[in-house]
Amino acid sequence: MIGILTDVTKCVGCNKCVDACVEENGLGPHVPTRRANPDGLGSQRFTSIVRAPQGGRYVRKQCRHCLEPACVSACIVGALTRNQDGAVVYDAKKCMGCRYCMMACPFAIPRYSWENVVPYIRKCKFCYDNRIAQGKQPACTEACPEKATIFGDRDDLLREAHARINGNPGKYINKVYGETEIGGTAVLYISDVPLEFLGWSKEMSPTPLPSLTRGVLKEVPLEFIGMGVVMSSIYWITGRRRQVAIAEAQADINAAKAADKEKHDDQA
Repeated sequence: MIGILTDVTKCVGCNKCVDACVEENGLGPHVPTRRANPDGLGSQRFTSIVRAPQGGRYVRKQCRHCLEPACVSACIVGALTRNQDGAVVYDAKKCMGCRYCMMACPFAIPRYSWENVVPYIRKCKFCYDNRIAQGKQPACTEACPEKATIFGDRDDLLREAHARINGNPGKYINKVYGETEIGGTAVLYISDVPLEFLGWSKEMSPTPLPSLTRGVLKEVPLEFIGMGVVMSSIYWITGRRRQVAIAEAQADINAAKAADKEKHDDQA
């Protein structure tokens, strides 16, 4: 199972991981999200560098790729899935923009592409199709000059994390963030400053969240299905209007070209 280990003590805030992610995924200019406390993530930014409120450390923020992801459990159309290697990926063609995954995610990672005519969810996909599946590491970890964020097998990364903590008494908080919380995550952190501001609550249980999500879905199936129908209808209508608008614009262009050609022929 793949994983990423971020050592907060090594990060210098150079943003090269962010730049590499933007280039690899062909992302456009950053579109700030509608949040009271912007964190740099958005529909065009799958990873960001934020400052810790304590200690002033630079910390990389991205999807944690939970071992039992609540977002996957909450997605009623199967747009989000976790593959055999551990990457939580999504299919934009299936996404209907209901945003249940945004509500389910304990780390508040998925973002909505408000700027699109037909908006949908966006987030880190672990560079799975374009790099991992081809035997390469993610663009972000490859670009890090300080090796503050490294890629590898999750079990190997856990051993490395504990070795660093045990080998440097007093340097790190005695904790590997993501080892057991909510069933564990593929993206792990070790740090010398608290990371609760990243969503790692001290009260976070080791119990996976999908079991709770499934319970909610089971209790209100009609509401979810009904909302799914409504959202699907809105999605189709919006897409259809866009297609009609494009067709009408093209018709106007063709008509203008025909009129110019006719005028030119008359003058000739």
